[in-house]
Amino acid sequence: MEAKHQKWLYDVKVSIMEIEGFLEEHGKTFETYRSNLLLKKAIERNLEIIGEAVNRITREYPEIKIENARSIIGLRNFIIHSYDNITDETIWAIIINHLPKLKTEVLALLDSAH
Repeated sequence: MEAKHQKWLYDVKVSIMEIEGFLEEHGKTFETYRSNLLLKKAIERNLEIIGEAVNRITREYPEIKIENARSIIGLRNFIIHSYDNITDETIWAIIINHLPKLKTEVLALLDSAH
């Protein structure tokens, strides 16, 4: 795997770890997330980074398969272009249901690169 792949995968990993860290620090509850504007914006920014990194990987290296890549990229576009339609429930569901799976997948891809 080339250095660019690894860097983008690493960016995804770091963004997921930052989201996890933010939630550990502030409390991993929906109500905490919903009521903390700074926390919401920090998480949304990291989701944007994840989406952009996955977009670059799939565009330049289609042989690297990331499950739900289109949905991840779509979320990035949704956050950026339809920011006024984002619901707390949607982002929270992604954090709880999808980020752990993506983390496992990215860690495996990074491990296989060594």
